[in-house]
Amino acid sequence: MINVGIVGATGYTGVELLRLLLGHPQVALKVITSRSEAGKPVADLFPNLRGHLDLAFSEPDVDSLATCDVVFFATPHGVAQSQVPDLLARGVRVIDLSADFRIRDIAIWEKWYGQPHGSPELVADAVYGLPEVNREAIRGARLIACPGCYPTSVQLGFLPLLEKGLVDPHDLIANAASGATGAGRQAKVDNLFTEVSDNFKAYGVGGHRHLPEIEQGLADIAGRDVKVTFVPHLLPINRGIHSTLYATLLDSSVDLQALYEERFANEPFVDVMPAGSLPQVRSVRGSNMCRISVFRPQGRDKVVILVAEDNLVKGASGQGVQSMNILFDLPETLGLDSPALLP
Repeated sequence: MINVGIVGATGYTGVELLRLLLGHPQVALKVITSRSEAGKPVADLFPNLRGHLDLAFSEPDVDSLATCDVVFFATPHGVAQSQVPDLLARGVRVIDLSADFRIRDIAIWEKWYGQPHGSPELVADAVYGLPEVNREAIRGARLIACPGCYPTSVQLGFLPLLEKGLVDPHDLIANAASGATGAGRQAKVDNLFTEVSDNFKAYGVGGHRHLPEIEQGLADIAGRDVKVTFVPHLLPINRGIHSTLYATLLDSSVDLQALYEERFANEPFVDVMPAGSLPQVRSVRGSNMCRISVFRPQGRDKVVILVAEDNLVKGASGQGVQSMNILFDLPETLGLDSPALLP
């Protein structure tokens, strides 16, 4: 069994991580920390876990967390940086669901997240936890930086095209829309039901902090600099991401459907839809699956890629569990192979 600890499991990402780990046959949950909820039974905060979990939240403590084989951080950005060094020094492996170790350029991270980086010496050691790209590096990692929700959908969508150099890397566009859980479990007017319901809007058009992560990941895939126009939107739903991606094709002879099917043929959590199909967010709700369709409208030089994922699962906690399975040499799908929820 893998002894698991979670730091900061009081948000939507945290409770989704708990739900997945409680159903994992090789996981024993040992420690769940929260300064604000210390002493409260976890099931009192999350009643869906009643009868499944009898642990209480505790104060973050390195000694107790060090009894675990792996510790997940489901904390706001900037928190993990102060605690990860001590855990790594004690031989504990860490999977961070925040953005603290995703961006390699410290100055860029500090610009977009508006604070000094607390552990810049560890950034080079962090493995970016996108299994479809970094599976072998994840196997030997001490510290895994779990990708963001938008970056996951954008990178997987463009992946086959950039790997083969088939599109202009300086003319990439990503229009992506997320459910309200993407903003976190916090009190904000913009997240109120009456603000989100019956509404659809763009935000962060002038710049969103997922952009440098997206461009870094796509540059790694392409082996060269890339430029992305990224426009996020807020959907009036709880969970799910739908990304519509555009690129300029450089080789008109390529069979796009075959390209995508071949690239993802052995990926358990990427489903290339039949030609002409349209992925829907409800088809991935609660699952770790990412569904992709590819089109070339009117046979012209623009490629359109449609990507659907659950922002809380493949876009966060499920991807973290997927990386944990790889890290501990378990079947990659273990604890993650349930179908999506319908309706």
